[in-house]
Amino acid sequence: MSLKKSMVAAAVLSVLAATSLMAGAQTIRIANQGDALSLDPHSLNETLQLSTTANVYEMLVGRNKDLTLAPLLATSWKQTSPTVWRFELRKGVQFHDGTPFSADDVVFSFKRAAGEGSDMQGNTTDIKEVRKVGDLAVEIETRGPFPILPDVISQLMIMSKKWCEENQATRPVDRRKGIENTASFKANGTGPFRVRERQPNVRTVFVRNNNYWGKIEGNVQEVVFTPIANPATRVAALISGEVDVMEPVPVQDVARVNASPNARVIAGPELRTIFLGMDQKRDELLYSSVKGKNPFKDKRVRQAFYQAIDISGIQRTVMRGASRPTALLVGPGINGWTAEQDKRLPYDVEAAKKLMADAGYPNGFEVTMNCPNDRYVNDGQICQSVAASLAKIGVKINLAAETKGTYFPKVLRRDTSFYMLGWTPTTYDSHNALSSLAACVDDKGTGQFNLGAYCNPKVDELTKKIQSETDKTKRDAMIKEAFTIHADDVGHLPLHQQSLAWGVSKKVELTQLADNWMMFKWMSIKP
Repeated sequence: MSLKKSMVAAAVLSVLAATSLMAGAQTIRIANQGDALSLDPHSLNETLQLSTTANVYEMLVGRNKDLTLAPLLATSWKQTSPTVWRFELRKGVQFHDGTPFSADDVVFSFKRAAGEGSDMQGNTTDIKEVRKVGDLAVEIETRGPFPILPDVISQLMIMSKKWCEENQATRPVDRRKGIENTASFKANGTGPFRVRERQPNVRTVFVRNNNYWGKIEGNVQEVVFTPIANPATRVAALISGEVDVMEPVPVQDVARVNASPNARVIAGPELRTIFLGMDQKRDELLYSSVKGKNPFKDKRVRQAFYQAIDISGIQRTVMRGASRPTALLVGPGINGWTAEQDKRLPYDVEAAKKLMADAGYPNGFEVTMNCPNDRYVNDGQICQSVAASLAKIGVKINLAAETKGTYFPKVLRRDTSFYMLGWTPTTYDSHNALSSLAACVDDKGTGQFNLGAYCNPKVDELTKKIQSETDKTKRDAMIKEAFTIHADDVGHLPLHQQSLAWGVSKKVELTQLADNWMMFKWMSIKP
């Protein structure tokens, strides 16, 4: 370990030690490789961000431990017509500052989430209007029949209209432009935990909301969240007892953690798919040696990249078996996934070379690849392995790996030619992946995370039909057709579904969800 890394590790452990001295029997200390980038629940559609803020803010509809829909700020919902849903709101709920929750907050929050700078626009794209029909009732009208609306809004959090207006936070924090406001650093939700202290990239302290409207199953009174980027330091902190929960556990350290006297690894499948995207819109790539044209507009180049990537090697050496290679943008557990379609193109370097030559690039070319190095499991190493694979067909990858704090704003404003992304469909349905990742980009939020602007009008047409189709057999057939077209186009380069690995103290009981949300209300710690 370098001197600089040693100093950083020592500083982190010093902070943890100080935290440990202050911690009582009902304090849980959590470490993650990164930090939530903001406390604004509409600022970034990213799992750690949403998981963190969902302990403070709540949705109308949430999830149970088995990921089925659960009533939160709405006690019930029903369709009153094919395009109108009525939500009855919960009585007696207060925001953390004591302000009563009402329909006005719901109308305001949906408008805010749909507005400029919001990263949650994709959840509101097909909503025509949200209207108040009483202090504790709202109607949501959609642009067409939308049978999965409750699933679509299950990650859209409700903010206090009064608090946002008083704190000049009526617009979301825009991570793409680096615009901040009060909602970045302070929070006022209705959830089971409140924010007591926020030091970005250092630590965030949450305390139990004793005025919470519902039941908090766990006994935790305080949660101290500390980002620890260095994997070895994170593992050492868990094994020594300086932290009680950490994730992810590096795949190479799973056995070591399980062999320790104080901790164990809780592992399970994750719904997230890791894939690579390519700029298919610009006439010339921003970051490439090819001038005057865009090689990624040629399907032969995209397919060559796909077939040159040694996914089995990544699974074996980088992920140490803790991944499942995939051919789709969704995996098992997502409605619409089929084993029949989930078969990758063969790894074939010679075939890839021929495709490159046929496309006019017999000697390859240079291109910059953007990757995070602290967001997904072994993300930086995966990108290094991809670069090594592509070198075999003459492609020189200039790897730009960086912390997610700078990575996401960069790629989300489409300042990239070739990038990595991970995606968990928030609805646990293939429509979400198609609409967010594969649909043609528009100004209403469709294709919001289709950062390379892949576009096939037939996929678009099918995605819109899938959204409103109520017959499951017909709907699944359309999902299959859309994924077939996307695969034939080589619209993206799917890699794998990663496995979850949380390191947990033997004193802690918690619930691991397949969407990788970590809910404090389901955590308990023994004295």
